[in-house]
Amino acid sequence: MRDFDDGKLFDDINVTPMLDLAYVLLIIFIIMTTATVQGISVNLPKASTAPSLAKPKTKAITITQDGTIYLDTYPVSLADLESLLTQYKAVTPDLPVVIKADATVQYQLVVDVLDLMGKLDIRQIGLVTKKLVK
Repeated sequence: MRDFDDGKLFDDINVTPMLDLAYVLLIIFIIMTTATVQGISVNLPKASTAPSLAKPKTKAITITQDGTIYLDTYPVSLADLESLLTQYKAVTPDLPVVIKADATVQYQLVVDVLDLMGKLDIRQIGLVTKKLVK
């Protein structure tokens, strides 16, 4: 290729625009990756009103579609859940718990978790739903 101004040949490639693009893509990738790591994703059932029950010391119990139970983001069994919630209840007597279950999960599993809440005398219970879109 010849430069039209002085007749010299170009002997190198300008990589600055390519590096700019690479840096922008890297930043977008970092932002998108950190934005999606916020917990366990489940398909929530819909309700006409969805009150916010977020409190600083709220414990979240998540039940996924395959029946796995998570306390915050750690998988637990019902027995482990009972012992951990007993410990948290000893520290915070009015422990608020939010239950987030997939819409297709077996209903008996949700009832078992709610029964455990009653057994441990946890009275501040919230069920997470999606707001019904009209």
